[in-house]
Amino acid sequence: MVLTPSREAFLPRATSGKRSDRMLAVLSLLSDRESISLATLSDELQVSAATIRRDLAEMEDQGLLVRTHGGARASGPRGEVPVRLRDSQFRDAKRRIALRAAELIPTGPYAIAISGGTTTAEVAKALALRQQLTIVTNALTTAIEIASRPNLKVIMTGGVVRSSSFEVVGSLAENTFNAINVGTAILGTDGISSQGGATTHDETEARTNHAMVAHAQRVIVVADGSKVGRLTLARVAGLDEIDDLITDSSADPVELEKIAAAGVTIHVVTTAP
Repeated sequence: MVLTPSREAFLPRATSGKRSDRMLAVLSLLSDRESISLATLSDELQVSAATIRRDLAEMEDQGLLVRTHGGARASGPRGEVPVRLRDSQFRDAKRRIALRAAELIPTGPYAIAISGGTTTAEVAKALALRQQLTIVTNALTTAIEIASRPNLKVIMTGGVVRSSSFEVVGSLAENTFNAINVGTAILGTDGISSQGGATTHDETEARTNHAMVAHAQRVIVVADGSKVGRLTLARVAGLDEIDDLITDSSADPVELEKIAAAGVTIHVVTTAP
């Protein structure tokens, strides 16, 4: 008997919603500074020093930061929230964005590619009951989510796994995308702007995902409103390579107008107040 590991087995997580929120807050505070003191964290988050110490110990165990004498410092690129904590951010917006993206995928025999990210994983969930659909992905979380579905054909790329995103990147992943053609690429992103197009924090991830984009007839970017107008390190795709952007009503309308002026079709879903 072969046991299929659950998605949760691969995702270190906080033991409660409140702790998850605090972890995100700590990472946010570290995003614009080299280090932060225990006293500052306790004051900013309005919790005891003992609680902060427990949170920092848990976060260090998960590789999210490095504890220092009297505080903590970032362990990796600042500004990139690990995928195992992103699930708690903007959940309603991501679900609605995913449902809209699923509506744009034709029925019947069809092939799509899905990059890593929590919003793209929601798209995979929304497509889970489709028939005759082939999904190519370089995201471990997405593959685990849908691999048990007998109605779907799931192709996983090879490559090196990024610990912060659980995306498989590098030349092996690029070779997979270069060897196939898909009808639609569903692209997650750390930022999308009129200035830089779709961007991400890691240049290797950007190169891998661009290979996916280059072999798709249609490219759909799914990004909650916090990503719109944001410019990060490495370009994944220029606006001239993107057909659709699906976002939510919290997105900057001025930036959306600029992106639309570049020829991208904008879809805005309304989120619950």
